[in-house]
Amino acid sequence: MIMNRYFRCILPAAFALLMAQCAPADPDIRAAADLARRVVPTVADRIEFVKAESPDSVDRFTLSSDGDRIVIAGNNAGAMAVGLNYYLKHYCLTEVSWYADEPVELPAVLPAVDREVTVDSRLDNRFFLNYCTSGYSMPFWQWRDWERFIDWMALNGVNLPLATTGQEAIWYNVWSKLGLTDEEIRSYFTGPAYLPWHRMCNLDGWQSPLPKEWLDEQADLQKRIITRERELSMRPVLPGFAGHVPEAFARRYPDAITTTVSEWGGFPAEYRCTYLSPADSLFAVIQKEYLAEQNRLYGTDHIYGIDPFNEVDPPTWNPDSLAMMSRNIFESVTAVDPEAVWLQMAWILYADPAHWTPVTAKAYLQGVPQGRMILLDYYCENTEEWKLFDSFYGQPYIWCYLGNFGGNSFLASPINDVEKRIDDVLANGGSNLCGIGSTLEGLDLNPYMYEYVLEQAWRMPDGHDASRNIIDRRVGRHDKSAREAWQLLVDSVFVQPSLCGQGPLTNCRPTLDGFAWWTVKPNIDYRNADLVHAWGRMLDVDSCSRDSYVFDCVNLGRQAMSNYFIALRDDFNAAYQSGDTALLRSKGCEIKVFFDDLTTLLRGHSGFSLKKWIDDARSHGVSPGQKDYYERNARSLISVWGPSKDLNDYANRQWAELNDSYYARRWAMFVDRVTEAAGRGRKFDDEEFYNASREFENAWIEPSNAIEYLEPLDGVEVSRRMYDKYAPLILAHPASYSPTSVPSHHHW
Repeated sequence: MIMNRYFRCILPAAFALLMAQCAPADPDIRAAADLARRVVPTVADRIEFVKAESPDSVDRFTLSSDGDRIVIAGNNAGAMAVGLNYYLKHYCLTEVSWYADEPVELPAVLPAVDREVTVDSRLDNRFFLNYCTSGYSMPFWQWRDWERFIDWMALNGVNLPLATTGQEAIWYNVWSKLGLTDEEIRSYFTGPAYLPWHRMCNLDGWQSPLPKEWLDEQADLQKRIITRERELSMRPVLPGFAGHVPEAFARRYPDAITTTVSEWGGFPAEYRCTYLSPADSLFAVIQKEYLAEQNRLYGTDHIYGIDPFNEVDPPTWNPDSLAMMSRNIFESVTAVDPEAVWLQMAWILYADPAHWTPVTAKAYLQGVPQGRMILLDYYCENTEEWKLFDSFYGQPYIWCYLGNFGGNSFLASPINDVEKRIDDVLANGGSNLCGIGSTLEGLDLNPYMYEYVLEQAWRMPDGHDASRNIIDRRVGRHDKSAREAWQLLVDSVFVQPSLCGQGPLTNCRPTLDGFAWWTVKPNIDYRNADLVHAWGRMLDVDSCSRDSYVFDCVNLGRQAMSNYFIALRDDFNAAYQSGDTALLRSKGCEIKVFFDDLTTLLRGHSGFSLKKWIDDARSHGVSPGQKDYYERNARSLISVWGPSKDLNDYANRQWAELNDSYYARRWAMFVDRVTEAAGRGRKFDDEEFYNASREFENAWIEPSNAIEYLEPLDGVEVSRRMYDKYAPLILAHPASYSPTSVPSHHHW
């Protein structure tokens, strides 16, 4: 069997009700009821959960009304949670955000379920998360954030969440047993926001040492996370040992077969990782120690995320050696847990197609017994690897929508294409297709896309319109203007997948033309005029103060304005090239005013504020020095990323205070230097500006460089104000902008 299939069983509703009355203490019913009390406390007492079991092989929920009560029957807590979410979305026209600070807004009267609705799952496994998400979105979360997020996953049917929190506490104990010192171990770890790349054998020691208090705190947090996930019928995917060892381990065990992995992310050699060959006898020893310690602290659901060669080269590309490595890794796990299943990212196949050919991939994948390795087809809205690698040669796989890189702020929601691709894989993906999921690098500004994707794992009733329901619940009612705006977005704007290295030109290091580096590509494959028209129709919605509606007004506006910024920058460049210094100064002023306006718009919703990111970071630490350490770590990730140019601004975001204190000031520096050079009859020195930019960026990450947090504004009012100002300007420059390469004259 691929996995233990314990999510089963439905009986007729009447008998199920009788069963529930006889067993009020059923843990599934209790977990579902507790979830309802957390997310909809004011009406939770009017929602009844019922356990319904049968020999069916699918998850199932049934909705009905009993007087003024809503009855939700399901075969486990997870199915009941999906039933609750279905009711909230399709009857109450509301939604539960994955963010704890965003409200759940209900109608004054709970709508009745006029006729019973039964919905089955059509895929056993619904996966969620990415190793990177714990860095780009979650590194400093406390339990309050995790509790809402776990509830969100349950409501959306996730039953296979990646659970990587707290593993450093285990590694600390393992490396200590193997003779390493406290300093050697904690200096091997990275700062908190960079731990995903440490865990994936990309990066060691950056912003180390990791405080011991952090390890203990995260271990306690992980216990709460996985306990709640299991209560809600999830199987947390815990890590296994993939071969990454400290450099100090190689020194202490000089006969061990170790290699230094290939360069990653432009980091200097001192931060490169050390890899222990699976052929070495110590590999199985470390695996046993790690899994035993992990099982002691966190238990197991027998499924392990193991990714030994993520964006780094294996010691050899010889197919027989690759098969040996995967076989030995798997055997080291099953020696500890005979029921183990290995979950592997297929991202490696996408990231390095020159080396991961059908020959090498087949050897590696078939080194593991059939059915005991599950592949995450990671980026299916762009490239479906199952089609390129013969459905992974029979190994089970999960079709995944990625949707976001780096937590960046960009509208990229190809909803129609995603629906077609999911329909295709369900029809033609083979019997080894075992699930659907999402592998987002960061929790982005298009949350409805992930809900939409996960809903495709369920067999919805005839007449169900998932796409139309999205906009109805964003505004809380059927609204003609909102529906017209949404239709325009779906047909004309939401047409491109998220790209690796994406962001508005505002967030890119300034240049006179093109864009400076691959990490911030402002490409759009639609007419900005269409986005502006959709923004305008959204603003035509009358008397709506729903939080999600306010968010959408700001979100559409800031993307439309950012697309228009390309025209502003090009006008500035044209003035420079013409030698018209008066026009150049005028265009430079327009750029500075634009950034002020963009900051004003971003103040229209708390989701576009930097404050929580920094506050969360500083909530950790037991001293001012430690709090500064965590803040520096948080600031670095969303700006310079590392010590080289390679990943600068990769995690760019449009947050009001980040725009105001970082992007706007960097562009103001650029405008002033270009204007000054032109005024003196000199050529602008972009190399000198590059060096000045790096100096500014590296200074910004220091907590001593105080950030002024801005008071929130009325999001709808500022959106209307910015629409009135910028819509006519944008419609005068309606062409989209799709540069294909970095300008060659920029040395970086």
